[in-house]
Amino acid sequence: MSRSIRPDALLEASRCAARLFVERGVSGTSGEDIAEAAGISKRTLWRYFRNKESCLAPLLALSWKRFSEELRAWPAQTSLEDHLADCFALENQTPDFVRDGLLIAQIVARISEEPDLKAVWLTSYFDGEADLAAIIGDRLGRSAQDFDVRLCAASVMAATRVVDEALCRAAIRHGRSYGSGEVAAQMARAIRAASVLPFCDPVKPGFRHEE
Repeated sequence: MSRSIRPDALLEASRCAARLFVERGVSGTSGEDIAEAAGISKRTLWRYFRNKESCLAPLLALSWKRFSEELRAWPAQTSLEDHLADCFALENQTPDFVRDGLLIAQIVARISEEPDLKAVWLTSYFDGEADLAAIIGDRLGRSAQDFDVRLCAASVMAATRVVDEALCRAAIRHGRSYGSGEVAAQMARAIRAASVLPFCDPVKPGFRHEE
């Protein structure tokens, strides 16, 4: 019976794939290259990933998980702007978070040139919709399955994707420098503009949105 690979080994393989894609491009990177860089066999790599592009999925999933956890910790009495400013402050970030963020930014900045990566990138946002719907629902005292809650989650996820892509392209391709406060402010503006429910403002405990 074959052993299961450790989750941290899958994540390391994902990071290795991202670094190789940045250095060599997707076409210049093989599954064997990724497996060798990650210290695993090709057989193990293909047991867990359907193709080399999908190797990015664990890294992207971790990025969303971190952001989701920050949103779940959002105090009811705090506005979106204030909470994101606190979350994005550099002094509150771990070295791994910063390194992973730069690696993802380098990948995202190249998506227009690497269309095979676009499906993995878009899927990561689709997979996050249910989590975001639960967060919005909890904040407003509504079910995550309500149509308006799901619609709001889908709209907000699309808005965050557009901001992520714009910031990554500007920073990596054009050398634009962003402070953490500016990133938080741009993200907050996009989320607020896309929201069809009032979850961005402070809410009272036990708040219920009126239909």
